Amino acid sequence: MIVPLALRMGVGVMGQDSGRGHHINTPREGVIKRRQFLTVTIGALVFGGLLVAGCGSADAPVGAEGASTDLSGVTQNRDKALPAAQRFVILPAFNSEAVLDKETGLVWEKSPQPTSAKWSVARRTCIEKKVGGQTGWRLPTLAELASLVDPSIAPPGPTLPPGHPFLAVQSAVYWSETRVDEDARGSWGVHFGLGGGATFINWAHSVQFWCVRDGMKVDQ
Repeated sequence: MIVPLALRMGVGVMGQDSGRGHHINTPREGVIKRRQFLTVTIGALVFGGLLVAGCGSADAPVGAEGASTDLSGVTQNRDKALPAAQRFVILPAFNSEAVLDKETGLVWEKSPQPTSAKWSVARRTCIEKKVGGQTGWRLPTLAELASLVDPSIAPPGPTLPPGHPFLAVQSAVYWSETRVDEDARGSWGVHFGLGGGATFINWAHSVQFWCVRDGMKVDQ
């Protein structure tokens, strides 16, 4: 049971003598003591809260909140976005058939294949493909494919940055390598005709695909 402070001190409430001959608190002394007690209590509570918060943040897993998509090495920085004329470089080393994106360091086909294919066929085609005499191509991840999207471009698109050097890009869905999960029967795609939004496509369907190659230096 919690005993009031005044009773534990043997002093009557409001300064009345309890009959034991103890000192009688004046109203002013009572106020001062109550303020001191509250100050100490509040300070202890605040300090304890800070300790709990500090321990909680140390145990929290990194990326547990809001980290929905692995960027897979993409280094795009929208705060330092380059104009298309500076961002995209047509590469002579690839017979001018490939384009370097300086914002991400990725190399894209200048002209994606115009025909559609199922995901497995598109994936194999990129792996076996030569562009400008160079191998090493693959389907892009969802994050990599989405890095080409300019959401300010209104439908019907394609939603690419104005002044881009790419040819034959359609206002359609393009496959990505990214699967929803290990048991899924489909993969994510990006719709370059509807604002560049991500959409799930079953592997039974045929859509467009655009091969990419891992990064390189501008002077290669």
